[in-house]
Amino acid sequence: MPGTAAVTAVDATYELFDQAPARGLFYSSNQLTVLDHFRVPYEVTPALAGGEVEQLYPAEGGPPLLWTRNLDGPVVASTLLGADQVTPITFFARSLSDEMIEPLLREHGGNWTRARIITSADGDPVASIWRADDGRVFLPFDPNEVVESFWSERYLSTAIGPRGLCLRRSLMIGYYRARPMLPRPMQIWLRRQFAHMQARSAFPGWPVETSLHDFFALMFAILAEISGDYIPCISPWPDGHRWALVLSHDVEHAAGLAASGRVIELERFHGLRSSWNLVPRRYDIDPSFVSDLIEAGFEVGVHGMYHDGRDLESWSTWQDRLPIAYEAAERWGAVGFRSAASHRRSDWMRSLRFDYDSSWPDTDPYEPQSGGCCTWLPFFNGELVELPVTLRQDHTLFVILGHQDETAWVEKTNFLRARGGMALIDTHPDYLVDDRIFNAYARFLERFGDDATAWRALPREVSAWWRRRAQSWLEYDGSTWQVAGPAELEGRVSFEGGTW
Repeated sequence: MPGTAAVTAVDATYELFDQAPARGLFYSSNQLTVLDHFRVPYEVTPALAGGEVEQLYPAEGGPPLLWTRNLDGPVVASTLLGADQVTPITFFARSLSDEMIEPLLREHGGNWTRARIITSADGDPVASIWRADDGRVFLPFDPNEVVESFWSERYLSTAIGPRGLCLRRSLMIGYYRARPMLPRPMQIWLRRQFAHMQARSAFPGWPVETSLHDFFALMFAILAEISGDYIPCISPWPDGHRWALVLSHDVEHAAGLAASGRVIELERFHGLRSSWNLVPRRYDIDPSFVSDLIEAGFEVGVHGMYHDGRDLESWSTWQDRLPIAYEAAERWGAVGFRSAASHRRSDWMRSLRFDYDSSWPDTDPYEPQSGGCCTWLPFFNGELVELPVTLRQDHTLFVILGHQDETAWVEKTNFLRARGGMALIDTHPDYLVDDRIFNAYARFLERFGDDATAWRALPREVSAWWRRRAQSWLEYDGSTWQVAGPAELEGRVSFEGGTW
C-alpha cells in the first residue's frame, strides 16, 4: 500500500486506510517504529525483505539505510554521539561488533568507514555505525529495539540488572504490605531515606532524560542525508500548537475529595480544565460530584482500584481487580486510567480496556517505582495510548524532596515548551490543602495558563488526537506535503533532519 506503512502503532497488523494511495518517501523491507511514531510516509515492501539485513530506500532514489534485527545475545547499555556529534546518547540494544558486521559489509560491496563509534558503559569501543563512500549507512543494532526498550522500561533490566530489578520490586511489595501499619510520619521518613539512595541512580537522568529524543534526532539526520532532504512528519500537536499543557489530579483520600473545590475554582478562573482520577474502593464518591465536574467541562478518570499499592502485586491480583476499574469507568463515563502510586508493568498494562493510561513518568528516580519511559510525547503500548507524566508530582517535590516553590515545574515546562513536548502535571488535592503547595500551583497556572502556543487539553482529548493522528498519513500533491485522513483538518506538517 503505497504512501504509508500498512502498520499502525495501535496494531501492527491493522491496515490504516483503504483510500487512494499516497506517495511514499521510502520503501522499507520492514516496519520502523520511528517512522510510524512520527507518521513519516513510507511503504513496507516485502520484496525487499530477506537475509540478515533490513533495508530502507528513498523512493526518489539514493543510498539505503541498512540495519540488523532479531540479534542474539544480551541487551547492553551503549553510548554514541548524537546528530550534533557532541551529545552522548545512552541506548539499550543488542549490537553486532565490528568483527561480526564486517563480513556483511563486504557482501554489500563498496568502501565503508566508521561514522560513529559505539562504546560500552566503561567507554570501550564495542561497535560502529558505518557509512559507505556512496552514502549508504549501516546500523549494527535494531532501531525498533532501541525505541521500544525505552517505552517499555525494559532498559531497567540492563541498567540495574535482573537481580536489582527483582530486589526493587520485592522491597516495594513489602513496603506496601506494611504501610497500613505504619504511622504517616514513619511513611514519610522512610520515603525520604529511600530518596537518598534513589538519587544515586545514573539513568534515566532527572529532571530531564533526552537520550530517546536525541536518538530520534540522529535517525532523522541519517534519513535526511540518504534522501537528500528534510523528512516530513505529522506534527505532534493539532492546529499549529507548539506544545501541550495537560492538568491532572489524583484524589487519594476522602479529605482530598472534600478539598477539591478551591482547586477547581482556581483552574476555572484561568479558563483551564483538568482530569480528576478517583479511587473506586477507598472513599465514598457522590455521583453529583462526577456529574458536576463533567458538566463543567472537566474529566474523570479511574485511579487504580483500592490505592493500597497492591493492584499489580501479581497477575492474578491484577486480573481479579480490573473489573472494579471497569465498573467505575462505566459509571463515571471515564476513558482514562492511572494506577495507584504510578505502579506499572508494560505487558500487563496492555490488558487495560481503557482508551488511555497515564501511569508512566518520563523520568523519575524518586517514585516508589523509579524509572520512566524517557519521552515527553504520547506513544502506543499495544492498543493503549500512553500519556507520560512529565512534571514531577507535588508530593515528591514538596513533601519528599522539600522544594519550597514552583521553580522545578517552571524549569521543566520551559524545557518541554522549547522541545515541543507535553507538560503533563499530576497534583493531589490531598496535598494542595497546604497553602505553600497550592500557591506554587497557582503561580504555575498563572505563568503558563494563557500561553497562546500551548494546546491546553484534557488527557482524553490528547488520546483521541493521538489516535486520529496515527490513522492519518501524508500525501504529496506535486509541490507540498498534506495531511490526509482523520487528522486532515487539524493536522500540520513538520520537517525533521539535519546533518550528522
